[in-house]
Amino acid sequence: MKNFRKYIYMGLFMTLLFGSCADRLDLYSHSAMSPDAVTPDDIPALRMGMYNNMQNDPGTHNFILFDLLGGDLQGGANTSPLNLINSILSPLQSIISRGWNGYYSSLYQVNNIIATCEDLPESATRNLALGEAYYFRALTYYNLVTRWGDVPLLRENTLEKPFRAPKEEVWQFIEENLVEAGKLLGDAQSYYYVSKDAVTALQARVFLTQGKKPQAATAAESLIGKYALDSFEKIFRKAANTEIIFAFENLSEESSINISDLFYSYAHPNKGQGNYRLPQETVNLFTSQDKRRNMTIVNIAGTDCVNKYPSGQTGRDPVIISRVAEMYLISAEAKGLNNGGLDRLNQLRVHRGLSPVSPSESDFLDAVLKERQMELLGENFRYYDLVRTGKAVAELGILPYQTVLPIPGNELQRNTNLKPNPDY
Repeated sequence: MKNFRKYIYMGLFMTLLFGSCADRLDLYSHSAMSPDAVTPDDIPALRMGMYNNMQNDPGTHNFILFDLLGGDLQGGANTSPLNLINSILSPLQSIISRGWNGYYSSLYQVNNIIATCEDLPESATRNLALGEAYYFRALTYYNLVTRWGDVPLLRENTLEKPFRAPKEEVWQFIEENLVEAGKLLGDAQSYYYVSKDAVTALQARVFLTQGKKPQAATAAESLIGKYALDSFEKIFRKAANTEIIFAFENLSEESSINISDLFYSYAHPNKGQGNYRLPQETVNLFTSQDKRRNMTIVNIAGTDCVNKYPSGQTGRDPVIISRVAEMYLISAEAKGLNNGGLDRLNQLRVHRGLSPVSPSESDFLDAVLKERQMELLGENFRYYDLVRTGKAVAELGILPYQTVLPIPGNELQRNTNLKPNPDY
């Protein structure tokens, strides 16, 4: 690859619209400057620019894409979840192209920061920014590989048009970046900044996805106790809580992330477009004893809506990336029924007001997945939970090729080195 470090984007001051992973690499920032001119004093601006890109570039829909594809939502009163899934899984869908372009545009900024920091002398500020960048590169590639499988693997920015790398190589790259991030990060000033614990939480998720269950359990267990289960009223109403490990605060004026606007109907006091609603089957998952119910579901003028994002059109809500309840569920799944996994599952259930369960060994995974479905509704997990466990085709009614997303059609036109996912 040709190294594209001749130009460095300067954090909050950069303005660049990326058209695609291919032609994006041919563009220069109006505020570009030589790396030789970057000093340690510029790192805070670079960091904030990186957070801004990571939060905003993929677009609102990609923070809930696995919910839209997971069978728990529908697009209207007379539609079905499968209709919604089929409408999204198209190479021409703007949600798909926005995600692809957004992840690669944020990756471009992250790669620039890594290249810049590696040329600067070590300091606490430089090491912090570099550690965050390694984490964000891992998170970006997690989002890419879980959507598209084989994807272009850019260890540095390039002018060349990339090929797709095998997903096994991508997973290895994610692990490598998390190891590097863990060496550089410690505690954060708040859970709105990346910490070493955020790295560990993502490692637990990555290990579980790859079937590395002992490593997944170890990583998850290291955070249980350091973080504690809390009430949904605190977690999803922006109150101080003991559960969140990392979240995007979503406060910048230019933020485009407004999940609540897609969920609340216009009849809600805070208004909303109401693009997606909950079918009765999803509502029925939650009993009256479930303490999560009222913070997860609200009925607005006869329409059941997701209630985890309360601002509607009046503001912006935080977007949670990792919280300790997920660690309980990772530990449960990774340990299995008879090795402590059932204890972790039931500890979470009891905290949420539910009775313990006692599934058979053959039913244990289904019990964990159902708890994940209820606990993490609206937080971008369901579709890939079904894909990674081999249950998506049967549960969702999709076709086998729909367990990965289509490569955007405009990407295939711009970069002939890319090949489409089969059958799209």
